[in-house]
Amino acid sequence: MSNSLNVRKIEFINAGPKAPDNFLQNQPPIVMQPMGYPGNSRDHPIWIGQQNNVPHGLEHLANLEYLFVTQKVELLEVLLGCETENKYQIFNYSGQEIFSAKENTDCLTRNCLGRKRPFEMSIVDQRGEEVIHLSRPLACGICCLRCCPQSIEIHAPLGNLIGTVEEEWNLLIPKYQVKDETGSVVLRIEGPCCKLTCCGDVEFYVLSANDNSEICRISKKWSGFAREFFTDADNFRIKFPSDLDVKLKAVILGASMLIDFMYFENNK
Repeated sequence: MSNSLNVRKIEFINAGPKAPDNFLQNQPPIVMQPMGYPGNSRDHPIWIGQQNNVPHGLEHLANLEYLFVTQKVELLEVLLGCETENKYQIFNYSGQEIFSAKENTDCLTRNCLGRKRPFEMSIVDQRGEEVIHLSRPLACGICCLRCCPQSIEIHAPLGNLIGTVEEEWNLLIPKYQVKDETGSVVLRIEGPCCKLTCCGDVEFYVLSANDNSEICRISKKWSGFAREFFTDADNFRIKFPSDLDVKLKAVILGASMLIDFMYFENNK
């Protein structure tokens, strides 16, 4: 009887919306379709923008206005409630998978520290080459102590720091500073007072450090009752200017991972 219930539960979850199609349904139509070209498509996908002085691997982000991040549903979590390594797929506007990401932690860390756990995460391209590396250090997470902010470092590749995202202490709303490789604050992120999905999207605004104008937006997308209430698998949409520096795009992608862990992990 229990096996039958588990099978029905999995079918119900899998029947929910799939990314990135559920992301794209409310977006304006694509006016240009990818076209064929001679050569090796694995080495040079047509959707990669052509820019000069782009760090190796980050050419995948050139000229993109949207990234869609979907977390994989782990059956072990659904059936047993055991926290597993987070895994993500990252798509462009056309629905092509450009990256995949996997958390690297041990079982004890995941299940004892939960959403506060430190982690290393590799983001790889379709050839399996690491192009972005995320590193989240351990912080105590006590809200009244400003000396222990949550943060994440973004490397491209590992060993080449391109930016950090650091929590700003605030009692009411989530706030973060986005810093470049020199430690200068270039952007700020502000979230809502209420982080509960409640059948709707949760918006985090990426603002200019100079005049607080909106530059980008990170949206935690409502994924349907099945995924929201039975799993930890979350979906995000990131919108930014197509000409934004690819290193900043990578840093904002890293920020979305930190936001996912801090506010939407283990909330079922």
